[in-house]
Amino acid sequence: MAADRRSSWLKGVLDLLVLACLTEGESYGYEISKALAAAGLGEIKGGTLYPVLNRLEEAGLAVGEFRAAERGPGRRYYQLTDQGRRALVEQSASWLEFHTAVRTTLNSAQPGGTS
Repeated sequence: MAADRRSSWLKGVLDLLVLACLTEGESYGYEISKALAAAGLGEIKGGTLYPVLNRLEEAGLAVGEFRAAERGPGRRYYQLTDQGRRALVEQSASWLEFHTAVRTTLNSAQPGGTS
């Protein structure tokens, strides 16, 4: 049950998290997945991550470029657009407001919590 809950919570914020992973420059899918896992968000599989990257690209929030590799398969590298940076700032503020409301509500429900 807890894993199912966590998965549904993640779906609601994954686009925002992927945008955040692109703030330091360009990256590719596997690298983004590793960064999210290292942040404690669990394994994000390609079947979940790549549709997010495609959606961000279609919305003009990220741009992707395929590059051939000397060895192994090529990779598609993504980077934020100016519109993506603005969206990240706006959506982050909205998410943090929502997070505060949820946290306040949950804390007030705890023994000794305040209303």
